This record gives sequence, C-alpha cells and structure tokens, in this order.
Amino acid sequence: MKISSERLRRLAATLLEARGASRDNAHLQADLLIEAELRGLPSHGLQRLPLLASRLEKGIADGRSYGTVTWCRRSFLSIDGERGLGPVVMMRAMETLRPILSETGIAIAAIRNANHMGMLAYYAEAAARTGLIAIVMSTSEALVHPFGGTRALLGTNPIAIGIPSGDHPFVLDLATSVVSMGKINNHAIRGTPIPSDWAVDANGFPTTDPNAAKLGAIAPFGGAKGYGLGLAIELLVAALAGSHLAPEVRGTLDDTHAANKGDLLILIDTASGHGNARSLAAYLDDLRLSPASDTEKPVAIPGDGARRRRIATETAGIELPQPLLESLLALEAA
Repeated sequence: MKISSERLRRLAATLLEARGASRDNAHLQADLLIEAELRGLPSHGLQRLPLLASRLEKGIADGRSYGTVTWCRRSFLSIDGERGLGPVVMMRAMETLRPILSETGIAIAAIRNANHMGMLAYYAEAAARTGLIAIVMSTSEALVHPFGGTRALLGTNPIAIGIPSGDHPFVLDLATSVVSMGKINNHAIRGTPIPSDWAVDANGFPTTDPNAAKLGAIAPFGGAKGYGLGLAIELLVAALAGSHLAPEVRGTLDDTHAANKGDLLILIDTASGHGNARSLAAYLDDLRLSPASDTEKPVAIPGDGARRRRIATETAGIELPQPLLESLLALEAA
C-alpha cells in the first residue's frame, strides 16, 4: 500500500507535536524524514520516527529547543544543542551564520548535544539553493571497524557537500562506511539479507544477516581510503565541537541516552570566489553526456538518482514496510 507524502508528512508532524515538539520544529523534522523517503533513503526516513517519538516522551530530546549559540571567533560559532531536534539546531546554525558571510566569506558552526541530523544532503542542498557552498559533517556511535580490524571503533561519519550549479545544485552525501546503520536496520525491518561485504558479526566474520550485523561492525567504504576519511572526520568534528569520540557516543540509535555526538557546518559565500554556477552546470552536463561503459546506464552525477526517485515517489506515493506502518498508526492512536 502506497501513501501520499503529504499524508505521511502530516502524520509525522502530528506525532511529534503530540509529544511536546513545537509546531514549527515538528514540521521541520517531519519534512526531513519525508524528503529522505522521497529520495529513496528509508534508512533516514520514517523508520526513525518511533525512536524520535520515544526520545521526546522520555525527555531525552527537547522538541522546543533551538540550542544556545556562542560566538568564539568572528566566523566560528559554537552551539550547545540542548537536546534539540537535529534539523532544528542545524537550520538555526545556518541562519545564524548567513548574515556574517558577506564580511567573512566563510563561517563554521560546531554543534554538540543535538539529536540525530538525518540526511545531510537536506542541509547541503538548502544552502546551495541560496547560493552558498556548504560542507556538513556528523559523527555517530562506534559502528564501523577500522581498515584491517573487526571491532566497531569509528562512527559512520557522513559528509555532505553542496555547491550552487544552475537549476540543480551539486550535492554529494555519503557515509564513510559502506552503508549507514539505518540501512542495515531497514533490511532488518523488511526481513531481507544484506550483501556479504557490508558488515561482520560479533565474532568478526562477514555476515548477510542484518541482525547479526547490528551486533558486529560495518566495513569502511573504499578500504583504507574510506577508513582514513572517516577517521579524519571523527577527529575534526570532536576537535571543534568538543563532542565525544565514537566509543563513548550514545543517543542516535537508542531512547535511553542523551545524544553526545558532534556535527559541523561550514558555509562559504560563492561571491568570495571566482567561479560561475552556470559554467559548473555546463561541466556537469558534459559529464552526463560523456560516453558510458554501459549504454543502458548513462553517466550520472551524485544526486541525479535521488532527484529522479523523488519525482517518481511524489507521484506514486511512499510504500512503507508493514511493521513500520503499523507502529506509526499505533503511535497515532496512542
């Protein structure tokens, strides 16, 4: 059964408001969850809503907080999220940085004590659509094993980059693990196996069982290179935000701990450089039109697939796993 995105958006916002979130904050959080569903990223979509609802009910998350901002330097902002919803705190960071960019050209916000940020492309694209370059990073619980290891010691540590480029900003959003834990959770909800190269079980052996993977560790993407990038993000975010390192991080996958990971937002005013969004867009089109190794699969730019999926899903509706739909309806009835 497919359900319209607007119906699910209203449902998500209503559930969050019923658990203490302000109307604006609930709608912002709901919008991010629905955007993830529309773009084919259910790992960052509505499957996270029951956990968010529980965190609000228990007071581990504060649906009315925007966080407290402190200017440490003219272009460096430190934010204590005060248990606020991730999208709310991040968007406040963006709006707080924006006015000084005409003077400084670049500004950074380092965030701690905010809840899960969700799909980082949401923020990178929002900034790029207003003419800004954005780099967004986040850390997580220890879910990823180091290259050559078997024990989870790093976060999935995603990074997103948004760059203005004509009608459609360039947006790259990737975890430094082969997949996010949310994607493994989605396979567990659907009862489907995972590829054998995604994760190891608690004994360090490759597994196709998503539930065994949840007790083990996810592989870094790209071997040593992905591991190195993930480690660099781990250290960079902790150094600037004063947040915990992965082995001590809690709060994005449970409803018992306050979130203590870190997040980083870097904004750059394109007027400070010498680039041209139209020339960037033309270059991206040249890449799309370049000869493909498989004639059935044209060359694509990061974000192209998500954009196509969004258009199709907006029309057809969102299909949720039955167990998830039932849990959301039960929350609505509660």
